[in-house]
Amino acid sequence: MRSPAASCDGSGGAGVADGLDGVGRHEHEGTPSRGRTGPRPDRMPLRRWWSRVQIRGAVAPPRASGATVRHALDPADAASSPGAVVAVTATTRADAGRRSGSVLRMVVTDRFYLAAVASLFFAGVGLSVAMPQLSLFLVQELHTSLEVAGLFFLTQLGAPVLGWVVGAWSDRLTDRLWLFRLGAVVGLVGWVALALSTSAWMAFVLNLTVLGFSGATGSLIFAAVRDQLTHHPTGVDNRVMSTVRLGFSLGFMTGPVLGSVLGSALGLRASMLAAGVFTLLQVVPMLGLKVARATVAADPAPAPATGPGPATRPTRARLRRRRSGSTGLGPLLAFLGLGVLAMSGDTVKFAYLPIYMELQLGTPDWLRGLVISMQSVGMLFFIPLMGVLADRFGAHRLVVVNVLLGVLANLGFMLGGHELVLIAATLLNSAMWATLGGIGISVAQELYPTGVGMASSLYFSAMRFAAAIGGIAGGLGVGWFGVPGVFVVPAALCVVSAAGLAVQAVLTSRAARQGAPVTA
Repeated sequence: MRSPAASCDGSGGAGVADGLDGVGRHEHEGTPSRGRTGPRPDRMPLRRWWSRVQIRGAVAPPRASGATVRHALDPADAASSPGAVVAVTATTRADAGRRSGSVLRMVVTDRFYLAAVASLFFAGVGLSVAMPQLSLFLVQELHTSLEVAGLFFLTQLGAPVLGWVVGAWSDRLTDRLWLFRLGAVVGLVGWVALALSTSAWMAFVLNLTVLGFSGATGSLIFAAVRDQLTHHPTGVDNRVMSTVRLGFSLGFMTGPVLGSVLGSALGLRASMLAAGVFTLLQVVPMLGLKVARATVAADPAPAPATGPGPATRPTRARLRRRRSGSTGLGPLLAFLGLGVLAMSGDTVKFAYLPIYMELQLGTPDWLRGLVISMQSVGMLFFIPLMGVLADRFGAHRLVVVNVLLGVLANLGFMLGGHELVLIAATLLNSAMWATLGGIGISVAQELYPTGVGMASSLYFSAMRFAAAIGGIAGGLGVGWFGVPGVFVVPAALCVVSAAGLAVQAVLTSRAARQGAPVTA
């Protein structure tokens, strides 16, 4: 039978009833009425219960719909920790329904979320304005061979190390945006130094160290968004995160056009300088904003039942914190390793799909560009959609299903033989990347909730690491299978990734129900 606390939540009290478990019952429960079908004689009326909690000073009236309600702990916990409080989100289904149709308006009208979108837009431009030009810059400006230029992207193999350092550092700061701003300044210095470099070794060192550090700190904007969502939950957090992520996609689509114009008009070194300017511009929208780092408090063990009443059941949030605290980084690292297998196929696609269309299909230039660009266009549609599906079915499950779409996409590249089939395959690949890029970060943060900075920086470092792994896999695959047979390699990697992610999702779900730790 539901406690009075359960009536506070229009969704049936699933989240609030558990959190108010100890408050909803009296300190003097009396004799239990087993087998009784009517109301319990010791059941406190809701109005009286609410008045008592307010008199205690444990609850502050919500300021707005979906505000965080703070209430007293269980009596046993309150006795040992006077004044202790725990935050619970009181979001009703009606509130979530209203939000679900207005997530975009929520993001646009909230200063922090809008600033995060603008910051990610500049970050996307800063990265993509130079990335397509880097190989040409190394060959034409630094006079390296094609083989050496191809090895340049192997410097991304060091990304996880920098991601680890940045993540651990940010999780010790009160406001992690300070480190984000520092990284943007360092990025400007790195791109300017690259534009002025005169030898290939300088470019390699800069990309491995300075630019790698800047890239790792750029991911902290997602950690700050997670902090904000923790302080002010919305009920549709996955949709908010994916909507904010759209800023990066828009910038990533804009950068190559701008870089081509600058490269042809002012030279390739101007494109490198532009990358530095846009990297610095990331901090402009975030000026004056500060988000306190959210922390996950350790849960005390539930007090043993001293009376005939039912024992206090741990909430799902408590189980998640208990699970993450007992397993550390293991589940996160397993998720990242499996994600790298799926993400590495993008390097193969960008390297060999244009060659396949040019040499074997005879595709005209405009149609070849259309096929490649469909991934970016598709992500603008799929990222918000995946946010809705993640809130409905669960982010971890969605990642598993969409990695399987990557299998179909790569098989389409290999067996299509026509531009229309390649466009359909590109859209499937776009759906997979919309999930990995927009929703995967939420899964990573949930797997390591005690260090969202570490989870965020490692996740986006894994993306850069996957690019290097994809280059190696593509180089080996094209030697074994040729073009388009090389696409069987990323298809097989997606199969392995989906299988591993499915096992992890099952283990995570089972542990959430049983309170046991996750080990993979």
